[in-house]
Amino acid sequence: MKIRVYYEDTDAGGVVYHSNYLKFCERARSELFFDKMPEIFDKNKGHFLLAKVSCSFLKPAKLGDMLEVKNQLMQIKNASVLIRQEIFRSDEKIFSGDFSLVYVKDEKASAMSKDIKEAFMNFFSQS
Repeated sequence: MKIRVYYEDTDAGGVVYHSNYLKFCERARSELFFDKMPEIFDKNKGHFLLAKVSCSFLKPAKLGDMLEVKNQLMQIKNASVLIRQEIFRSDEKIFSGDFSLVYVKDEKASAMSKDIKEAFMNFFSQS
């Protein structure tokens, strides 16, 4: 997913504020779900919550930059997935984060159905 850095994303010096990298990744994950598995947003059927993030800020993005968020499925378990998301400016990696998402149904961690696991495997192999 491509994202342009706007004035609202930056601090007074025109550098992207650190929390906005997490927002860029959230948007990219959401777009992936909207595109490939929109039913995951029906909270009555179960949904994913962010459980843990580990990230590295490698280089600053600045006002006007065109960024690209790339997604990679690192691990899939019964009730969780680990997704690596990296942000690039041209070919230069500027951010990397590992996002652990837990599948929740009826307000508790639950095993994903076989269909959901297969969907993850399929749409991450294509992205």
